[in-house]
Amino acid sequence: MGLDIRWPIGLMFTLIGLLLAVYGLVVKSDHAISLGININFIWGIILLVFGGLMLLGAIKGGKNPPAA
Repeated sequence: MGLDIRWPIGLMFTLIGLLLAVYGLVVKSDHAISLGININFIWGIILLVFGGLMLLGAIKGGKNPPAA
């Protein structure tokens, strides 16, 4: 089949992480900040890192991304 599952997983987590991190920076609501930590921003960064690692693994794996 030739589909490397790391491409769609990496793209999905990177996109969701980017959206969540930007949301965490823009919206400063009290229910999203616990003990002085902006939970949305922190989890957005974690999702970005995971998505980036998946994309890096897909690039290093040597397979080409799926054609659209």
